[in-house]
Amino acid sequence: MFLNYFALGVLIFVFLVLFYGIIAIHDIPYNMAKKRNHPHADAIHTAGWISLFTLHAIWPFLWIWATLYREDRGWGMQNHITKPDEVPGMDALAKRVAELEQKLAAAQPAADKNTLER
Repeated sequence: MFLNYFALGVLIFVFLVLFYGIIAIHDIPYNMAKKRNHPHADAIHTAGWISLFTLHAIWPFLWIWATLYREDRGWGMQNHITKPDEVPGMDALAKRVAELEQKLAAAQPAADKNTLER
């Protein structure tokens, strides 16, 4: 009689460990996304819950999706973000902006003068 209750206890324990283990495993991509400040962390979390109903068929894709983004380098696996110093033609653009600002400053008093005459 004791062995029957012991076996029942072991079955319940194994069932609970498997149940909570599956739920904990499905949250791994979300935890990775949250740690990386992924912009789609909520969508990954929702898709993780949906993957419970698809027997984790989409779970590997969630793992990949969660690992594709890092806050310091953006999307992908390589650092393709150029620093402002490395942008080609930045000096020419800065010079052009300065010229346009000077033209705007010169045109501003004339526009103010025309509005005061009315």
